[in-house]
Amino acid sequence: MVGLIWVAGLAGCQTRGGPPIGEILAANPAKFGGLTAAPGVFRLQVLLSEVVDDSRGHAKLRRSEYRAGAEYFYPASAIKLCAAVAAVQSLETIKGMTIDSPLVYHPLFANENIRDRDPSNLDGGVITLGHEIRKLFLVSDNESFNRLYEFVGHGEINERMHAVGLASVVVNHRLSVGRSAEENRRTPQIDIGWPSGGKMVSLPERTSDLMIRNAEVPGLRVGVGYMAAGQKLNPEPMDFGTRNGISITDLQDLLVMLARPDIDVGKRPLSLAPEHRQFLLDAMQELPGDSVNPRYDRKEYPDEWGKFFLPGLLRSGVCEKSELRIMNKVGQAYGFTMDNAYIVNTRTGRSFFLTAIIYTNADGILNDDKYEYESVAFPFMAEVGEAVVRSMW
Repeated sequence: MVGLIWVAGLAGCQTRGGPPIGEILAANPAKFGGLTAAPGVFRLQVLLSEVVDDSRGHAKLRRSEYRAGAEYFYPASAIKLCAAVAAVQSLETIKGMTIDSPLVYHPLFANENIRDRDPSNLDGGVITLGHEIRKLFLVSDNESFNRLYEFVGHGEINERMHAVGLASVVVNHRLSVGRSAEENRRTPQIDIGWPSGGKMVSLPERTSDLMIRNAEVPGLRVGVGYMAAGQKLNPEPMDFGTRNGISITDLQDLLVMLARPDIDVGKRPLSLAPEHRQFLLDAMQELPGDSVNPRYDRKEYPDEWGKFFLPGLLRSGVCEKSELRIMNKVGQAYGFTMDNAYIVNTRTGRSFFLTAIIYTNADGILNDDKYEYESVAFPFMAEVGEAVVRSMW
């Protein structure tokens, strides 16, 4: 399932000569041979899209794939890109609201309290959409995702993604909190204030009636068993049919639609104000250690913490760190590791989109915290980044 795909009528375009991803992987057997010999075991999927100019000088994608869509993968935190885009789109429908408007979340479930403070926000300590988006991209904060999920609502997140043609998107649940399917369709009352004070409006408590599940693709049942509540082994695969999901193509296309709205991927354009689009892209590319608000210690959050391709890009020697711009969102959970990135060389102007997925779970048990992230997944991501940039640039 290796092939070269031409997007938006690229035949006859002026390419820069980059080989398709299948050839790149095959040309590096020492690095990838052990994985590509059993790609289904590792659920390998890679999608590479080089930005090129057609005969009229318009930007297009020269796209190639390795096993794209071969089976289900759990998107983990990579799905947060959907929530961030939908949240900004939603705020643009509320007259007078800005990304800096204070938000107050009312209790929804038992033992919850009003949430109106965020100590990490050095600008007043309040909860704002902008600050949550920054935390979401800087360190992949799960609470931030949950707050965006609740701001937009279960039904609206999915409907906004489907409306632009991202039909595979399924955003069914919060992250890192145990809630039933019914509870995940409920979102709390949220009060929205204005930075200058004065009037306040409220989003009412909502319950979504949207019932969706992932398409019946291979691999929806994962592993041979999983640890359930109380660390009891359930000796059967975990069913991901109603968990969050998205195809690798839709995942990359959403990033293309955000970062390069001038490129046609055959879907409807995102409705975003230019300043909000730029805000999202700025948050995506900033390194945690460079952030002024919120602040993060580089020892705890090194530059590669949320940019899995970065070590390989730098190791290649093809470009300097100061020349790189990486707008991306990684994900990692249940043995799945992925990076979805737009990588730009500011010196040469060359750029490409790279999305890669790998599953590393040798014992087949989920929720036992025994995944080969350090020994297999992270090295694979760095090697893919290095191999691609050497071939492209």
